[in-house]
Amino acid sequence: MPIPDQKKLLQLMEETHTKMESVLPQVNTNKEIYPGWTIREVLAHVTGWDEATIEALHAHIEGRPLSIPNIPDIDAYNEMSVFSRTGLDNEQVLKEWRSNRQVLRTIIEEMTVDKFSLPVNVPWGGNSTIMNMMVMFCEHEGKHTRDVQKWLQHPDKPLTEEGE
Repeated sequence: MPIPDQKKLLQLMEETHTKMESVLPQVNTNKEIYPGWTIREVLAHVTGWDEATIEALHAHIEGRPLSIPNIPDIDAYNEMSVFSRTGLDNEQVLKEWRSNRQVLRTIIEEMTVDKFSLPVNVPWGGNSTIMNMMVMFCEHEGKHTRDVQKWLQHPDKPLTEEGE
């Protein structure tokens, strides 16, 4: 049974994911949200970070080092996450995004109190609490959701990378 922090985290994960899900039907999949990025690339980008987080949590639970190297160059990792999904169509990227989020939920739900309370090695190097790492990723997805909502007001003009 999840402890209160786990329940709070699971609720936050569900809320942020649901908000992104709610804007998806309004998005023209052929339009750029950011220069060079349609919703497909946005979701591929978020999915890439979900994968890194899943690996960090599995390594933490199993008591082993991360099998991915530290990610010192965030921009390069973002490009690689999007590029690695080049052959996938919109539906496949969407399915992977949804699937990875369910994997994250399951990991958090099933994590023991002891493991949840210990610091975790994060993919970009260093340590964090699981709560802080996951809150950061929820905020990351939330930022992209807010950007998509803003973009929907003027969908013929991509936002800048800063969301303007």
